[in-house]
Formats: sequence, C-alpha cells, structure tokens
Amino acid sequence: MDLEISRLRYVLVLYSLVSAVFLPPLVRSLSNDDAQSLLTLKSSFNPSKTLLLNWIPRSDVCKWEGIRECLGGRVTKLVLEHLNLTGTLDEKSLNHLDQLRVLSFKGNSISGEIPNLSGLHNLKSIYLNDNRFTGGFPESLTSLHRLKIVVLSNNLISGGIPSSVLNVLRLYVLWLQDNNFTGQIPPLNQPSLRFFNVSNNQLSGAIPVTPALVRFNLSSFSNNPNLCGDQVQNLCKIKPDNGSIATPSSSSSSSSNKKKLIMIIAGSVSGLIFLLILIGLLLCWCKCCRHKPSRNESRDVRNKGIEAGGEREIEGGEGSGFGGGGGGTNGSGGSDNGGNIGGKQGAFSWEGDGIGSLVFCGAGDQKMNYSLEDLLKASAETLGRGTIGSTYKAVMEPSKFIVTVKRLKDSRYPRQDEFRRQMEILGRLRHTNLVPIRAYFQAKEERLLVYDYFANGSLFSLIHGSKTSGGGKPLHWTSCLKIAEDLATGLVYLHQNPGLTHGNLKSSNVLLGSDFESCLTDYGLTPFRSPESLDEASASSLFYRAPECQDPRRPSTQQSDIYSFGVLLLELLTGKDLYLLYPKYQTDRHT
Repeated sequence: MDLEISRLRYVLVLYSLVSAVFLPPLVRSLSNDDAQSLLTLKSSFNPSKTLLLNWIPRSDVCKWEGIRECLGGRVTKLVLEHLNLTGTLDEKSLNHLDQLRVLSFKGNSISGEIPNLSGLHNLKSIYLNDNRFTGGFPESLTSLHRLKIVVLSNNLISGGIPSSVLNVLRLYVLWLQDNNFTGQIPPLNQPSLRFFNVSNNQLSGAIPVTPALVRFNLSSFSNNPNLCGDQVQNLCKIKPDNGSIATPSSSSSSSSNKKKLIMIIAGSVSGLIFLLILIGLLLCWCKCCRHKPSRNESRDVRNKGIEAGGEREIEGGEGSGFGGGGGGTNGSGGSDNGGNIGGKQGAFSWEGDGIGSLVFCGAGDQKMNYSLEDLLKASAETLGRGTIGSTYKAVMEPSKFIVTVKRLKDSRYPRQDEFRRQMEILGRLRHTNLVPIRAYFQAKEERLLVYDYFANGSLFSLIHGSKTSGGGKPLHWTSCLKIAEDLATGLVYLHQNPGLTHGNLKSSNVLLGSDFESCLTDYGLTPFRSPESLDEASASSLFYRAPECQDPRRPSTQQSDIYSFGVLLLELLTGKDLYLLYPKYQTDRHT
C-alpha cells in the first residue's frame, strides 16, 4: 500500500514538472502564432502601415487594438470597425486564427472577394458589412456549424445565394441587403432565424413559403423588381405546363381535344358544387353541436381552461388556451364556451377600448405573424408562478410556434399610460444575454408579456435539478465561468440604461439558450407590483436581496442588483440551495 502511494506521488510530481516545463512554452507558441498571423493580416489590409500602431511583434497580442477577447492566450474576438482599412483579406493568416468566435471588419473599405474561411470552425458571428467586397457569397461559411450571425450587407457581392445556407442550422441573423445578388431565395427554414433581409438586390422568382420566411414582411424583400409573393404584394404568375398544350395535327384531333377540355371543366365544376354543399352541411352540423354541448364536455372545458380574470388556473398541466373558460362572463367561470376571452365567440370584450391587439416591440418583432386571438387559443402549460405573475408555455396552431407568456398578477398597477411607457423602454432592449420581450397586451383586467421560449430551462434547474430530471449535476469550472461572464455582460447592458434595474435577479430568472448561453429574464418588472402585494415576497427571493432592500417596499437599485449577482455566483460555485448557506433559515426553509 505504501509502495503504491509512493508511486502515485512520484507520478503527480512528474506530471507537475512536465506541465510547468512544457505547457507555458506551448501556450506562448500558440499565442505567438496568432500574433504572426495578425501581423500578416495587417499587411494585407493596411499596406500604408499607418494604422494599428500598437501591433508590435513580441508584445502581448491580447492588448493589441481590436483584440476584444483572448482565452488561454488565443484570440477569440477580433473587431476592427470603422478604421478606414483598405486592401484585401489574407486567407491563410485568417484561417490560422482558428479560435475566433467573433470576426468584424464592419465599416471599412476592404475590397476583393471574401476568402475561404472554412478553418474558422469556432466562428459564431461574422460582420463584413459596409465594405467593398466583390465576388460571390462565401460558401465556406455554410460549413461552419457553430455560425449564428452573418452580416454581409452593403457590399458589391453578386451571384446567387447558395442553397447550402440551409446547412447552417443555428442561423439567427442573415443580412444580405444592398448587394447585387441574383437568382432565387433558397427555402430557408431554420427555426432559429429571427432577422433576415435581402432587400435592394436583383433577386427573382417566388419567395419560398416556409415557417421561417413567412415571419418577415416587405422591408426584408423590397426593391427586388422580379421577386414575387405575398410579402412584396406581387402575385406570382403560374407558368403553363408545356406538356398540357396540344398542337393539333388535324381538325379531328382539335375537336377531340375540345371535347375532352369541356368534359374536364364540367367535371371540375360539378365536383366544386358538391364540395361546397358538403362544407355547408358540415358547418351547420358544427354550429348545432356548438350550441348543445354535453355536460361532460362543458366540465372538461371548465377544468382545463385558464381563466381570463385569473380566478382559477391550472396546476402544471395542459390548458385549452389562455382565454379558455371565459366565454360568457369575461372569465368568471360560469360559461360553457372555452378557448376565447370575451362575451361572444371570436370577439374580445375590450376591443371597444382600442387596445384589443398585441403590441409588438422591436422592428424585427413586428414581422411575427400571429395575433392575440392565435395566442389566446394556443394550448398552454404552466411553467411557474411568482410574486409578479404566472408564466406559461404557449403552442400556437397550426404552425406549432412556441412562445412564453407571462400573465401579470396586478393588472391595474401601474396605470395604463405608465405601463405603456415602461414597456416601450423594456421592449427596445436587445442583447445576447437578455430574453427579449417580443410583445405585450393590456386591457382592463389583463396584462400579458410575450417572450421567446427557451427549451433548455433555467439556471436553477441546471444547478439543482427539476422534478423530471432529478437532482442537478456539478458544473465544471469552465461552465461556471462562462455562465458568470454571460450574466455579468447582460447586467452591464441593463445598467447602461439610466435608472434601469433588474430588481429580481435569481437563478430561476436566468434561462439557457440554444447554445446554453445564459440570458436574464423578468428584468424591470418590479415596478408592476401594486403597493398592496409588496409583502408577498417568496422566501427564496429574500436570500438574493441586499440588506438595504430586505424591506420589499424599498425600490431596488443597480447596487442591489450587484449584491444579487454576488449571491447568484455563490449559488453557482457551491451548487447548494441558498437556504443551506444561511444557517438561520435551515430550521424552516419555508419561513
């Protein structure tokens, strides 16, 4: 046993010596490779050598101008914007920077073709807009499977948009406007695609009707004279099938073709009339059934529906919709009509107030092709309840488009004008580490906020587990570091807006994106709580509050947000429930 322990110690000492001797030179070697590649790149787009004067050999490359981030001595973010760079991009030196996540040459005068960038296999975002690039679409980008943002607008790029763009499964932004692209738009159908623009090109043909592209309106396709489709209000002409046009060889064959044509038309008309009669009978039957529902059906609707007035809500199951059960009494629970809010089928009781529709926030959000009625008819699943309101997952039919909807508990506080002003501020916030507010709705007894749906759940579930997944798993140090960086970045962005605070920062208000990036949600909502409900704070929220904000009547500040951030870091690093870190609460975690 002692011999084995001695051998183990020897191995550990030997490993430490090898690491100490060989790892630093290896890291320096890789860093030096990046430096040499950057210097070669500089000579290609800055032939006069009058720019980027602190790019000096044998100096710390991570401190050079435009190097926004380094990890392990390698350059991960290269941002050289609005520097009046000219010349071309050197393909070999660029591909040597294989740890790049972000590459931006926005707002320069770089020319030539965009080089092959297939070596940048870690690249997530590329910004080459507002330059003088020529040639075709850089098809090498379509082999970068981590790529999410592609901005090539305002250049001189020509040729077609390759169908291989469909291979970029995580594509979130594709901006190709103000170029010379020709040909047809490929049938893009990535669910992640949220921003798309091909305006001011020479594209032609029909706009593909896919769930991803139907979200976008005229502004994404304008000034392409030969483009057709609903978005550009230009109907596509149906090309005749050459095989259906007969060339008569004699008068007898012409007469025969005419008889066949008459028979086809007569058969089609007869079939259409029969179909219309069948549809009419079916509608009458449905109408009769709707007015005479069975007792069991009425009971099912009442049990499943989510009340419009918030008097009765489901407990973690599926609901018939956000307005179910509110048919004749505006949500009081006494009607048999489910799936709608309001006094009559298909109408809403507050439409007369002029606020009976969703208000979409950002410019991109206004391209969403769903309405309040679609939202209220969506199937609903409870995700959670808090002091501010209840949160639901809504699946709209038939598109299966999923959003998260928060129903605010206090629908009359603050006043409508103040609520609208606050939503205009919060709705404009857009950042990689924020869950964006896409739309909102308010009426006399109802306020809804619409967010993107995050399928990967919350940071709380990742750390501590959930009912379905069981206990959480210990997080690796690098994962903790990445999460902390994301949270800090999102919080800094929030605090850049004067007077804006998160106010309720905790692990359950951090959601995980498609790449497991951490995104803050429920920010800026504490002003929506009425004075009467301020004492209804959950026990878990108390752990995150700064000492000066333990009294819920005191407003949160940016300093108290930082305190909450520190508590969240403690929870992240230890992986423990907060009540275990506060001994005075261990006797009763529901205090």
